[in-house]
Amino acid sequence: MVEYIHFYYCNDLHSHFEQWPSIVHYFNSKRLQHARDGEHSYRIDIGDHVDRFHPIAEAYNGKANIELLNDAEVNFATIGNNEGITLEYDDLFHLYDQAKFQVTCSNLQPLDNDKPSWLQDSISIRTKSNLHIRLFGLTAPFNPFYHPLGWNVELPHDFLAREIQALKKDADILILLSHLGYSEDQLIAERYPEIDLIIGGHTHHLLKNGEQVNNTLLTAAGKYGKYIGEVHIGWDHDQGKIVNKQAFTVQTDSVEQDIHTVKQLDTLNESAQTVLEKEVTYLDEGLTVDWFETTPILERLTDKLKDWTKADISMLNAGLLLESLEKGKVTYGDIHRICPHPINPCTVKLRGIEIIEVVRGTLDKALQQFELKGFGFRGKVIGAFHFSGIEIDTEIDQQGEERVKLVSINGQEIDRERLYTFATPDMFTFGQMFPEIARSTTKKFYLPEFMRDLLVDELK
Repeated sequence: MVEYIHFYYCNDLHSHFEQWPSIVHYFNSKRLQHARDGEHSYRIDIGDHVDRFHPIAEAYNGKANIELLNDAEVNFATIGNNEGITLEYDDLFHLYDQAKFQVTCSNLQPLDNDKPSWLQDSISIRTKSNLHIRLFGLTAPFNPFYHPLGWNVELPHDFLAREIQALKKDADILILLSHLGYSEDQLIAERYPEIDLIIGGHTHHLLKNGEQVNNTLLTAAGKYGKYIGEVHIGWDHDQGKIVNKQAFTVQTDSVEQDIHTVKQLDTLNESAQTVLEKEVTYLDEGLTVDWFETTPILERLTDKLKDWTKADISMLNAGLLLESLEKGKVTYGDIHRICPHPINPCTVKLRGIEIIEVVRGTLDKALQQFELKGFGFRGKVIGAFHFSGIEIDTEIDQQGEERVKLVSINGQEIDRERLYTFATPDMFTFGQMFPEIARSTTKKFYLPEFMRDLLVDELK
């Protein structure tokens, strides 16, 4: 006899709720279909469902996201970095207190506390025919961010080397819910054939029909709910093994919406706006935002970043602020609207010569106009750059390009060999936008504050 088990999942929704009603409709229709057929089906979230760029997630610190997952009758979840490092310790510790589903993240634990009651190392389920399925979750080990918040994430390969045999020991089917990324999933599949299925996320990769790596089937459904993922496994009870594994994705815009969920989101949006109506300040004059010019509000925030982090120099990009602020009352919702990014302040130690190279990089027009996606940035373009703590003299060369002529600090040319404390949004510590910052070994991240918290403090 061959028994079929069905899994439906979403990953990296990032609070893009415009697709959520269609995902819920698909989940519900498949749940009812398999129930009629007498087959087991399960619904899973692979993390980064919460993203505080959205007013609903911001107003309720992710709790409304859990309410939405409950109403979608999700069965299992793991956590992503957006749940893990964009919430304060208590908010994450109690995030899933009201969850009606089970949460597993095997490599996450508090630094100085017992685990929250909802956090499981693994989840075991048995079908009516006594087929034993075990699921466990792993999340990306961003400990420079987790540690200041009071959490530790064990390196996934350390955990697997120690626990893989115990996980597989009495399980017929072993499933990893991975918020580690595509390359890590491939490497795990190569090293640990005991894992039958990896449902992945984090790097927003799309595997429309899955990918087989040795014994393991990899699958992932992109980002923002644009696709719904599904996996179907056939277990032959006579042979005692899996005889069929298939993965698919479905484009969400081809699925009708669940009307109850549409209304629920409308209600949550309205209530979130009310929560965010708390007044921050009153402006006698409006504050203009321009992505390619230095403006007073950008100058003030750059100065604030330098002073707040006690740095020698600070740098901000104008694209961090999305809209101008009008004269009159300014609410927290206004600040969230113009600075929605889950981005933290950060300092690095840089030599003077490295700071000069960073300054040169900021003059690159292509970088200023780059439409950055990821690294916490939720804006349109990076924009022009502004510095506090240094003076920059430039000149126009024969090709009409702006070049750095002199960088000085306190009226003196910057010392090329001296170490300076340099403050910047943490997004510039990733990728290759500024190699001098990214390769620094002296990064200090300031958590739980976001850049918008500094903006609130400055405007007050």
